[in-house]
Amino acid sequence: MADISITELKQRLQAGETPTIIDVREPWEVEESRIPGSQNIPLGTLPTKLDDLEDLKDQEVIVHCKSGGRSASAKAFLTQQGFTNVRNLEGGMLAYGS
Repeated sequence: MADISITELKQRLQAGETPTIIDVREPWEVEESRIPGSQNIPLGTLPTKLDDLEDLKDQEVIVHCKSGGRSASAKAFLTQQGFTNVRNLEGGMLAYGS
């Protein structure tokens, strides 16, 4: 699945959509800034949360981090676990906040 741009995500949020957004940063990073409606699952804990995410396997899931590196790893991991529609937020929070 193609990654998602900041512009597309912001347009969708402004239109009232509520996509599933998983923030794979650490909790202290989320305290500094976050995308409204996102849920925080740090990358290191993602494997232990798979059961909680089972219902999302065939739905769009947007993953993000600070710059896109950790979320690229999260996308690869989730895809390996059978998730069919995982999209990485291009540029992460660095791009989102600008």
